[in-house]
Amino acid sequence: MNPLSPSAALTASASMDGGLPIAAVERETGLGKDTLRVWERRYGFPTPARGSSGDRLYSSEQVQQLRLIGRLLDSGLRPGKVVGLNQAELQALLVQHAPVQPANLSKTKNDRPDAVAVIDGLLDTIGSHDPRALRHALSHAQLRMGLAPFVTDLVAPLTRAVGEAWAQGRFEIFEEHLYTEVITRVLRHAIASLILQPEPQGPKVLLTTVPLEQHSLGLLMVEALLTLEGCTCVSLGTQTPLADIAEAARVHRADVVALSFSNLHKAAVVQSSLRELRTQLPASTALWVGGACAALYQWPLVGVSTVQHLSGLQPLVAQWRHAR
Repeated sequence: MNPLSPSAALTASASMDGGLPIAAVERETGLGKDTLRVWERRYGFPTPARGSSGDRLYSSEQVQQLRLIGRLLDSGLRPGKVVGLNQAELQALLVQHAPVQPANLSKTKNDRPDAVAVIDGLLDTIGSHDPRALRHALSHAQLRMGLAPFVTDLVAPLTRAVGEAWAQGRFEIFEEHLYTEVITRVLRHAIASLILQPEPQGPKVLLTTVPLEQHSLGLLMVEALLTLEGCTCVSLGTQTPLADIAEAARVHRADVVALSFSNLHKAAVVQSSLRELRTQLPASTALWVGGACAALYQWPLVGVSTVQHLSGLQPLVAQWRHAR
């Protein structure tokens, strides 16, 4: 799932000021401006109003539909099958095509039988709209489990489960954002509480995403695990232009640049971005990439290391130490 922290405020403003401009809709949904214009001509949706200067303005309802459409496209459906459907129809398709994570959690959590119950209990807590109870439950779990298992065995599957609950209509956007805000605070506090080694035991890692990638929670999970491995992490947040990533890596003398990709971009865009960044980075600076983007693993690139699962971070750090 990918937390989109600005979207609640943006969506709320849509109904207050007459709609969102196309640039804000692009940030909100991950759908490009050109794509929105083509759909408007080809499918008759979206149907933006026009501001006094002639600019397109999109209602909050249309923005919500576009978010659902984006998730269905990530599931492999074609635009002609989904563009223009109403919210109920889109959510029905999501139920059919989106994988339901909680039912399979026990297969990915070291066969622990209580995994589904823990996730379901936390989902109920999110739905109760009690941030303090949610923060307490997550903080207690982190202390009980330890940070690494907390991230890999609880936060990662819970984050997916929250995304699926939203896609199926169980949660509203504000509930998804409540979870993101609380877990972000819990993880940041846990990272800040770590007893760091007097000398770094791992590489200095620059963490960020490329433009239009707004999913910051994945970066935070990676930061927690790398910090446990003795790495020095420098996080730039999300949506950093490629040239700025390369310059930041130079200024901070980063040993590694780590990027997270969702299924937002087409494979060709991901590949070209990585090739371009690889040429801008020194050969001595490693480039690690991971996330839900299938193109990362289908077409590996020379000089780019892929991390398909969070458990793959530790071997990469060990490999870096061995090479040094």
